[in-house]
Amino acid sequence: MARRQPGHPALKIPRGPTAEGRIDYLTLTFADLDTEVEAWRRRLVSRGVQRGDRTLVMVRQGLPLIASVFALFAMGAVPVVIDPGMGLGSFLRCVRHARPSGLVGIPQARLISRLAWSAFRSVRARVPAPSALVARCAPSAPAGVSVADGLVATRADELAAVLFTSGSTGAPKGVCYTHGMFDAQVELIRAAYQIEPGEIDLPLLPIFALFNPALGMTTIVPEIDPRRPAEVDPAAIIQAVNQEQVTNSFGSPTLWRKIATYAETRSITLPSLRRVLCAGAPVPPSLWLAASRLLPRGELHSPYGATEALPVTTIGAREVVTETLAQTRNGEGTCVGRPLAGVSVRILKLHDGPVASETDMKLCAPGEIGEIVVAGPSVTHTYDALPDATARAKIPGSPGSANAVWHRMGDCGYLDAQGRLWFCGRRVERVETADGPLYTEQVEPVMNQHPAVHRSALVGIGPVGRQRAWLVVEIAAGHRSGERLERELMAFAQGHPCTARLERVLFRRRLPVDVRHNAKIHRLSLARWAARR
Repeated sequence: MARRQPGHPALKIPRGPTAEGRIDYLTLTFADLDTEVEAWRRRLVSRGVQRGDRTLVMVRQGLPLIASVFALFAMGAVPVVIDPGMGLGSFLRCVRHARPSGLVGIPQARLISRLAWSAFRSVRARVPAPSALVARCAPSAPAGVSVADGLVATRADELAAVLFTSGSTGAPKGVCYTHGMFDAQVELIRAAYQIEPGEIDLPLLPIFALFNPALGMTTIVPEIDPRRPAEVDPAAIIQAVNQEQVTNSFGSPTLWRKIATYAETRSITLPSLRRVLCAGAPVPPSLWLAASRLLPRGELHSPYGATEALPVTTIGAREVVTETLAQTRNGEGTCVGRPLAGVSVRILKLHDGPVASETDMKLCAPGEIGEIVVAGPSVTHTYDALPDATARAKIPGSPGSANAVWHRMGDCGYLDAQGRLWFCGRRVERVETADGPLYTEQVEPVMNQHPAVHRSALVGIGPVGRQRAWLVVEIAAGHRSGERLERELMAFAQGHPCTARLERVLFRRRLPVDVRHNAKIHRLSLARWAARR
């Protein structure tokens, strides 16, 4: 991209407001970004980082993240990315497991590496992130030197990165990505959403900014604290979109619902946006409906996938609003669309143990709920140094099969007669009652239609097979919890066969959610809390 469009803006970094109230940006072209990456590569090499070295990346969003990761790619080193929002204890366990030999980080990160020495004992090279806004001002980075001058010839099957899962329903695990998988991922995203070089992106999840240089898009660094995404100022996001004529944005349903609500109360629209990609949790019906008003010339899309396999399917607002939304509200799950080109999706009968091979997969009939399994060029093959977890989650393809590995998503769902995938919830979060299973994404959308419910969580109390189905509710603004509302919600639940087995409603001021997307509800911890109640 630096060769193809050297003078096109690659990155815009906010520097504060101007006297006129606009956002002032430092703009770097693709040629500038190429020089930045080369400066980082030289810095890494000078500190002893070598090809193949696992290097923990602990830098700020925007330019430091993009330039350091692409510099590691360029030299054949392996970036290790761990979500710091998972909590210090979990973070240190991930570091200890990943065994990085290098660390590139801000001062606080390097200090932690010294204080928590046992977790970082494998680190032999500590690389400071430059304190200056750009790195190329360093004497070691001559202007005009391209990263291509030092590019190593990596193979498609060579380890490119280790990305850790969020651990929202289990221990975080390192996912091994090869360069070929990343290449396939970029092409899937480009083709699925018809993204063209020269577009402008505002990524509300920092790691998704890494796609932009490969796609030729300009990255507008958002004014958002990635450690506290729910505290984002929607006015700042809206100003950035309209000022910079942003065409694309990725963010969680929680963030975009906050932005849409703010915009709707002020009759604001975002006409430059061609698409908004919303993922991390199911998009609520209210956001699908609001999106058509917010995006007069664009569309909200929801890609389905996971750290281990992304993207798998996608669906747009037009199809949801006209076809599938009524079924979701009727308790039939959330439609996440059709598989992308080259991606295969099957529904496996629920089975807790490993599956030895593709020929041993016992598949469900159309419409029957089971575990979602996927295969394709961007589907990862292994977890990092976790053979048991790999055996439980991966199914080897049959000899001669086009699919080398099937990944078990850990999600329940079904395929409809049109080949669309419907998501019903996480496998470990289903509630196994004496009368059969209940699934979170069938129960919760029904109950969330009540005006007093902001969001809800289905939890199971008691032994599996005889669990009692309880609902934990976060109250909507303007409503009060209490016995009267509990009776009202229980009566509401009796009006639908999917929710009629609910036995009790509990109230909680806020439901616990993940830090990365601020959208995934921690239902297993809620179940433990409810059991204590």
